[in-house]
Amino acid sequence: MRPRLLWRLVVIQFVLLRHGLDEIVLALKIFRPIRFLKFVSPWYWLSNNRQRTRGERLVAALEDLGPIFVKFGQMLSTRRDLLPPDLAEALSALQDRVRPFPAELARQRIEAALGDSVTEHFARFEAEPLASASIAQVHAATLDDGQEVIVKITRPGIHRRIRSDLEILYTVARLAERYWSEGPRLHPVDVVTEFDKTLMNELDMQREAANAAELKRQFDGSLMLYVPAVYWDWCRTDVLVQERVHGIPIARMDLLRAANVNMKRLAERGVEVFFTQVFEHNFFHADMHPGNIFVDVTDPDQPRYMAVDFGIVGSLMPEDQRYLAENFHAFFNRDYRRVAELHVESGWVPRTTRVEEFEAAIRTVCEPIFQKPLREISFGHFLLRLFQVARQFDMEVQPQLVLLQKTLLVIEGLGRELYPDLDLWQTAKPFIERWMRERMGPKAFLRRLRDEAPYLNQHLSELPRLSIQAMQQVHRQSDLLEGQRRELASLRDDARRDRARNRLTLIGALLLVVFLATQGRGLEQDGLAGLSWLGWTELVAAAGLLYAGLRR
Repeated sequence: MRPRLLWRLVVIQFVLLRHGLDEIVLALKIFRPIRFLKFVSPWYWLSNNRQRTRGERLVAALEDLGPIFVKFGQMLSTRRDLLPPDLAEALSALQDRVRPFPAELARQRIEAALGDSVTEHFARFEAEPLASASIAQVHAATLDDGQEVIVKITRPGIHRRIRSDLEILYTVARLAERYWSEGPRLHPVDVVTEFDKTLMNELDMQREAANAAELKRQFDGSLMLYVPAVYWDWCRTDVLVQERVHGIPIARMDLLRAANVNMKRLAERGVEVFFTQVFEHNFFHADMHPGNIFVDVTDPDQPRYMAVDFGIVGSLMPEDQRYLAENFHAFFNRDYRRVAELHVESGWVPRTTRVEEFEAAIRTVCEPIFQKPLREISFGHFLLRLFQVARQFDMEVQPQLVLLQKTLLVIEGLGRELYPDLDLWQTAKPFIERWMRERMGPKAFLRRLRDEAPYLNQHLSELPRLSIQAMQQVHRQSDLLEGQRRELASLRDDARRDRARNRLTLIGALLLVVFLATQGRGLEQDGLAGLSWLGWTELVAAAGLLYAGLRR
C-alpha cells in the first residue's frame, strides 16, 4: 500500500474516532483486541459525542473528510435498503458546503475550454458565483444578444482529487467487506462502484447538457415543468452554458404563500411530473432535492416547476415499468397474491420461491399500512418496505429502482410539505390505471400491431421461403442426430468387445501368477498345506484381482 494512501486511511480512522464513531472502527475484526482502549481515551470521557446521535456524528465526520465524502454520504442516504433508518435520515440532510474557487480561476478554465477570452463569448460575466458545490461552480453571465445564462464550470483538479478519494473509498470498502461482520451483507465494494459511475457521469458537463435537452424536448410546452434551454455552442466537457431561470426556490414556503400560490395544485403537479417522467417518458430527473427546484409564480393559480442540475437522471427497462405499474395496481386493490406472482415472474426472486409464503409476508407488512387514511400513507416508504420484504426471499437490489425510490421519497416529502393533506395514492391511482389501459389493453395491442406493420409487410413475402428453409434445417438436424446415434451405438459395441477381451487376458495372466506362486513350495506333495505365508498372500491377491476383473 502506498504511503500516501496509508496515511489517508490513518487520517480517516482518526476523524471517525474524534467524532465518537469508535463503534465503526472497532467493529472491524482486526481492531477488536484493542477495543478496550476507548475506555482509557480522554475523548471518550471528555467529549460531548455521547450527547449527539450517531447520525449527527457521522454527518460531522464526513464533512470533515471533504466534499467527495460528503457526496458519498448523500448517495448512501438513497440506499435506505442498506442503512439503518436513523443513519439514512441523518445523511439525507447532508449539503455541499464547499468554499468557491476564485473567479479568475473560473475565467481561466472557461477560456481553456472555449479557446478564447471570456469577453469574446459573454457580454457580462459575474465574478461572484451563484452556487458552489463539490463538483462544479455556477456563475451568472449574459450573451451578446442579451440572453441571461448560467455558466457551470467543474472545479480545478477535480478529476485527480476524485480518483484519489475513490481509491481510498475502494480500499476502505474492501477492508470493511473483509473484516466487518456486516460487510458480506451490505456489499460495500458494490456501493462504491455505483458511486463511482454516478460521479463520473456528473463530471461530464456535455452529458448533463444532453440530459437537459432531452427533458426539455419531452416537456416542451408543458404547464407543469419548465426546463431551461442549453446553448450548445458554449458547452464542453468542463463547461455548461444554460438559460438562467428566475423563480422562487421550492424550500421558501414563506415566499410561495406570500405570492398566493395554489399549494394543492403545486403539490399534485409535482406528483404528476414524477409519474409522467417515469411511466410516459421513461427518463426522470433523479436529483430533485430542494436546491434544484424553483417555482414559476407568474400565474399563482397555475404554478409551474422549473428544474436545474441534470447531472443525475434515471430510466427503467420496459420490464421494470410493467413490474412497477402492475405492482402498484395490485396494491391499490390489495391483491397481494398478484404482487408475489409478479416478483417470481420477473425473476427478481428465485423461481423456487413459494408464492404462498411470499404473499403472506407481503400481507403482514402492508395490511397495517392500509389501516391508515390514504393521505397518511407514504408511497416511498411503502416501496422501501416492499423491497425489504423481497430481499428476505433473496431478491437482489435493483440499482435503477433504488434511484427511483430516492426520487419518489423526495417528491413525496416536498408534496407533503407544500400541502400536508396531499393524497398521493389518489393522485397516482388514475395515472397507473391509465398507463395499464394504454400499455396492456386492446388499444395497446392494436398500437403495437400498427407499429410492427412495416416490418411485417417487409418480411411477410419471405415467410414461405423461410418456413421451407426451417423445415429443411430440421430434417438435416434429424439426419445428423441419427448418424450420431448410430456412431454412439457402434462405439458402445466396440467398448463392450474390448472389455470382454480384457477380461480373458486378465484371467489368463492371473492363472499364470497362481501357477508361478505355487511352484517350488511343495504344492505337488503337500497340497495347500505346503504353501508358505508368501504363497498364500499371492494367491489371495490373485483371487481378488480375478474377482475385480470379472466384475468390470
